[in-house]
Amino acid sequence: MNSAPTFMNFPAKGKPKQSDTYELQVRGFSAEQIARWIADRTDVNIRIIRPANYAGPLMLGLLLAVIGGLVYLRRSNLDFLFNKTGWAFAALCFVLAMTSGQMWNHIRGPPYAHKNPHTGQVNYIHGSSQAQFVAETHIVLLFNGAVTLGIVLLCEAITSHMDIGKRKLMCAVGIVLVVVFFSWMLSVFKSKYHGYPYRMKEDS
Repeated sequence: MNSAPTFMNFPAKGKPKQSDTYELQVRGFSAEQIARWIADRTDVNIRIIRPANYAGPLMLGLLLAVIGGLVYLRRSNLDFLFNKTGWAFAALCFVLAMTSGQMWNHIRGPPYAHKNPHTGQVNYIHGSSQAQFVAETHIVLLFNGAVTLGIVLLCEAITSHMDIGKRKLMCAVGIVLVVVFFSWMLSVFKSKYHGYPYRMKEDS
């Protein structure tokens, strides 16, 4: 046993196969995933009934109320609606959230991390390319954001009219951010895709 709880199906004939053990770290803890696995293995359909969740509509209504209040208070000056920097920042946050796998977490409901019961070591990066942890998406989000910030600093260092000292500092910081965090991103990618050819293989 590598995790608890463990779900196993014992067929009427023959011994249990590998697919008769529920892959908890891959499929996650959601009731829908467990019910789908049970239906695949036993043809028993489990109907899942959840109580109504009003948190989503309430948060959306609160957000719309805040936006409407700000627009009403600033009705005499709506120039902030045409602020390119604000819209660019909002779009960038949306792109970073989507590319880090937040929607996958919302659909699959994976665990935040995995603690090895034998060694006590906590893994934040899933070892398979077919699954991920919630903490992993946060790490990828941070790395992508840092690389993006480095690119922005490099562009600003070239196009801004500041003094040469500040431009050199921005350029150095941008290069460090891009190199370091992109290297860490490649390390995460390599840990999940073990067969990826990062170097030329020598002929034996």
